[in-house]
Amino acid sequence: MTYGQIAKEAGNPRGARQVVRVLHSMSRKYNLPWHRVINAKGQLAIPNEEANWEQRTRLEEEDILVSSSGRVNLKEYQWIPD
Repeated sequence: MTYGQIAKEAGNPRGARQVVRVLHSMSRKYNLPWHRVINAKGQLAIPNEEANWEQRTRLEEEDILVSSSGRVNLKEYQWIPD
């Protein structure tokens, strides 16, 4: 999913940045699958190089293809809730 999708599902369609903050601050404590969330362009958007590499690695371990430029094909992998 994208940050915007999660915000919309949570009832705040303009709250993508809040989703980023929550994932950043709460993922370890609550074991949230933060690595599965990308931006609306399909890009891994974590500026921290180490965390970006961890996200890429975790996605690839789940058989999600990540391009050399850090993109995921949203048409193929994006989860859209019913």
